[in-house]
Amino acid sequence: MTVSIGLLGAGRIGKTHAKAVSQLENAKLAAVFDPFEDAAKEIAAQTGARVDGLDAIMNDPAIDAVIIATPTDLHAEQIEQAARAGKAIFCEKPIHLDGDRVRECLKVVEETSAKLMVGFNRRFDPNFAEVKRQIEAGVIGDVEMVQITSRDPSPPPVDYVKRSGGLFKDMMIHDFDMARFLLGEEVVEVNAMGSAIVSEEIGAAGDVDTATATLKTASGKICTITNSRRATYGYDQRVEVHGSKGMVSAENMRTTTVTVANGEGYTAEPLMDFFMERYEAAYRIELAAFVDALTSGSEISPNGFDGLKALELAEAATAEVAKARDLANA
Repeated sequence: MTVSIGLLGAGRIGKTHAKAVSQLENAKLAAVFDPFEDAAKEIAAQTGARVDGLDAIMNDPAIDAVIIATPTDLHAEQIEQAARAGKAIFCEKPIHLDGDRVRECLKVVEETSAKLMVGFNRRFDPNFAEVKRQIEAGVIGDVEMVQITSRDPSPPPVDYVKRSGGLFKDMMIHDFDMARFLLGEEVVEVNAMGSAIVSEEIGAAGDVDTATATLKTASGKICTITNSRRATYGYDQRVEVHGSKGMVSAENMRTTTVTVANGEGYTAEPLMDFFMERYEAAYRIELAAFVDALTSGSEISPNGFDGLKALELAEAATAEVAKARDLANA
């Protein structure tokens, strides 16, 4: 079976998904929609897909699934439309910036028995997936502490920040999902702090660019997450899991593993530039998992519930930082 896919959104992440689909033997990109037709035409020329309207893609019985790579404020509405049209759905995170709206959307997904996968691609990174495999194999015993580091090379444009929902919902939401993935338990307590020390514009927009969150599960497992919108040395992505029998970690990725040693010390390749390069394999593997789940009938993961739980953690962290700010300004 070849899964026929319609792509909604031809921006940066849409292009990434289009490339990933083109590398799968059991899937094809049939149609692409974007309000900026030139962007859609570019992907169509590269993949052989046709450029079409949103409703036409949704109503085409030959299209089995849609990839939603549109702006966040359109995700929930388009998930509902696709679910009612009988399509399987792959949607970039988050489903929406408001938890109540996500719950409404997931009711439609449940009522229509639609298959929904949320794009937490880091679960599919070969390095992080191996950390999870080692945990499940019992190599480090019972998980006790998790540390997640995520730092961007530079801050995004302030116009993006204003519509992103803030650092916790836009950036750290990936780490909240990774925390649940590695802890293996639900989080019952969230503590968070944030500052705007990288960009005055980000602070003026009401967001933070430097943040830490500490999570705790009912059994006492603890996860610490640190985020920054600035890392002068590249895209910093690391995880460490400490357990009763040992520790497992995944270090940063570099273009090569070559190290040069001389009288001045040791030098190595710089870190990979940003998420498009660092997580290229993860994007391909997650879409392969989505397509395989559709062809085999297996369970889809991460699903809408995972999307909701990560957003709830982001909302809790956002609220705590806002409360601290209000107290400081009182």
